[in-house]
Amino acid sequence: MERDPRDVVAAKRDGKVLSEEELRGFVLSYSRGEIPDEVAAAFLMAAFINGLDDQETVALTRAMVDSGETLRLERISRPKVDKHSTGGVADGVTLVFAPLAASLGLAVAKLSGRGLGHTGGTLDKLEAIPGLRTDLEPEAFERQVEEVGCAVAAQTADLVPADGALYALRDATATVPSIPLIAASVMSKKLAVETDLVLLDVKAGGGAFMKTAEDAEALAKACAKLAAAWGRPARVAVTDMSQPLGDAIGNALDIVEAVELLRGEMRGRLRDAAVMFAGEALSRLTGVAMGEGRARAAAALDSGRALEWFRRMVEAQGGDPRVVDDPVGVLPRAPLVLPVPCPRDGVLAEVDAEALGRASADLGAGRRRKGEPVDPAVGVVFRPKIGDRLAAGAPLGEVHARDEDAARACVERVLAALTFGEDPVEPPPLVHGWYGG
Repeated sequence: MERDPRDVVAAKRDGKVLSEEELRGFVLSYSRGEIPDEVAAAFLMAAFINGLDDQETVALTRAMVDSGETLRLERISRPKVDKHSTGGVADGVTLVFAPLAASLGLAVAKLSGRGLGHTGGTLDKLEAIPGLRTDLEPEAFERQVEEVGCAVAAQTADLVPADGALYALRDATATVPSIPLIAASVMSKKLAVETDLVLLDVKAGGGAFMKTAEDAEALAKACAKLAAAWGRPARVAVTDMSQPLGDAIGNALDIVEAVELLRGEMRGRLRDAAVMFAGEALSRLTGVAMGEGRARAAAALDSGRALEWFRRMVEAQGGDPRVVDDPVGVLPRAPLVLPVPCPRDGVLAEVDAEALGRASADLGAGRRRKGEPVDPAVGVVFRPKIGDRLAAGAPLGEVHARDEDAARACVERVLAALTFGEDPVEPPPLVHGWYGG
């Protein structure tokens, strides 16, 4: 890069708009190790404080995509969709969506991440299945998507390496909560995989990284603008995370819940979200009416048809396919299961979803730092939803733990996360809005 990188930092520090050439040179030089971390950290802080406009965000994203390889997916014959969530508590939608969409004739090419903090990671959940591999080479990934209809794998080091480097630095420098930086990070990974449709689920609420619907809407619009700049069809939903989406907050526990849902045995917000996204994908990619798309998705769950695609995906990735027949028997189990009794009569008025996520993580189901191992067996199951009227002593769920002290401490944390009232409470909507064309 001809220009001194410190001049780029100074320009952004002073509130100037950076050119595409300046941003591209800076990002690519940093990804090659030519710019030290302290200079890149200063750039991130300047961008965090002064912001990036739409053109700068597009330029940053394009440079991040160009820092590595892309997956063209040219050998896949079916309509291709990628679905991504910004992360939340008990968000097992991908586990259901991938086989569900595949059972409807679509191809799901999904590169996922691991959990960090109070949010779970799809890879951690899938790796609770004995033998299952998520480290697929690009050729094997593409072949599986074509043959099976879906694959969920880890992002390779060759795909958007600049994002990996910058994200680690953002985490270390308190510059994560910047909408342009988040949008560039999310969309660079989506745009590097050449699908026909990108579906994004931006979570809003206490259990999400975006705590308000307004912030989530701003991020959704930013992501939609980036997709439009690429000419890539995308639909972005802002969905509620004021409470856990599903019941299971763990890894093996999430798989058990997903199998039950894929069997057609469960109802609730997690199923509603999976059906909604599958219907959206079917409508956008095949032209069927939205209502018809959702009806087909619901029928694929009710009939157990989608479960067979889950079996195929698990088997293709080396996992034990018996997990679809006897998930509790196949998956790791915690040695102690302690029930969570309702402390009083009343209506569940509020749930601190982040507190529930952190309680589960502290049992070992999550990690505080990137790279830490997780315990696949432990976690929390919490079944009520906001607006439910409950009786004292009624079972709210259970804690799955390694020892009694940890289990009892977790039960107390779960109960402390709940607020009860006497008057009826209107449940929050599942969807706050849709964005993108």
